[in-house]
Amino acid sequence: MDDPWTAALSARQPPPPQGPPVAPMPSMAPPVGPPIAQLQSPNPVVTDPQARSRRPWRLFVVAIAVALVAGLFGGVVGSRLASSPAQPPTRVSLAPASGGNGTALPRADGSIASIARAVSPAVVSISAESSGQGATGTGFVVSPDGYVVTNNHVVEAGLNGTIRVSFPDGSSERATVVGRNPSYDIAVLKVPRTELATVVLGDSAAVVVGDTAVAIGSPLGLEGTVTAGIISALNRPVTTGGEAETSFINAIQTDAPINPGNSGGPLANARGEVIGVNSAIATLGSGAGQEGSIGLGFAIPINQVRRIVTEIIETGQSTTPIMGVGVDNDFQEVGARLRSVVAGGPAERAGLAVGDVVLKVDGRPVADGTAFVVAVRAKAPGDSIILTLKSGSSTRQVELVLGSTTSGP
Repeated sequence: MDDPWTAALSARQPPPPQGPPVAPMPSMAPPVGPPIAQLQSPNPVVTDPQARSRRPWRLFVVAIAVALVAGLFGGVVGSRLASSPAQPPTRVSLAPASGGNGTALPRADGSIASIARAVSPAVVSISAESSGQGATGTGFVVSPDGYVVTNNHVVEAGLNGTIRVSFPDGSSERATVVGRNPSYDIAVLKVPRTELATVVLGDSAAVVVGDTAVAIGSPLGLEGTVTAGIISALNRPVTTGGEAETSFINAIQTDAPINPGNSGGPLANARGEVIGVNSAIATLGSGAGQEGSIGLGFAIPINQVRRIVTEIIETGQSTTPIMGVGVDNDFQEVGARLRSVVAGGPAERAGLAVGDVVLKVDGRPVADGTAFVVAVRAKAPGDSIILTLKSGSSTRQVELVLGSTTSGP
């Protein structure tokens, strides 16, 4: 039976879509990496193993060819030098490198080095441990008085144990959980410090495909690791987590390498502003020989994170938008068919009925139940949305005001 108002669209996880498994990044004791996420995407192209085995042979042939040519050339030159009179050595004066004395050249604004320099002082490593089990991940400081943002799946292992935050200078503090929202895979920690370096939050709505993307974190416990790439895609429907606590992410996709331990760390733009929280990766699977980064990483847009974090810091809780419906996970056609409608909920008040198929949310096509939930979670409670529905043989549009449910500490 659906729980009125708290059944956020569907408490059941839709069947995993086809494509590479996407996971929250595991962590480093072990590294809490990205959870392997589920997403709608084609199967990855796997390199032909035969082509891979031929490559060393080709390199070997090239190396032999170079050695033979060098030997022949050396013999000819050597014979000529032997018959020529000795020449006095030429004296060369080399100018010192610009800057001299090991001084680094200035980096242009927008360079990877300048982005790393701006963001890294506010990036921290996080370890969570309880009952002999633990995990590690990444976080970033959002206020000078000690509030730290990370993924919910990074801190879960320490909810009944110990969570520690390590700073770039090597010092560390025990942290408390201020609040968390598993639906968005976001958690906020507090450490007893002041005057901390903080990140600058950007505007994820202004991000476009092709923008510079820089990920900073602690993959496999290697603190302060910087990787770079571009924004590969936007609005990727990604789910992570288990049946009990599934996160639905309207993700930013990037090819900046993200690995286990990067979870909860910042994804920054060319201005050094944080535009997302690194949360999940797609892999080829354990049987494919590559379980780390394959250039498919996913981050939670910072505009969603900003709302949730603000609510948690102010109240210790955060809200999640809901419609008061259940989704039919067995529906095989395009769209999301409603399995149930909660009495008195937003959907019923707007005139939705069991059997209606949601085709679009605010003009955004809905491929399946997961895409539907993600599209709604990208909004905020109280937002008005336009649904395009198929009811029987007819299509109609309905305006609906989203309700809310609350996530506690």
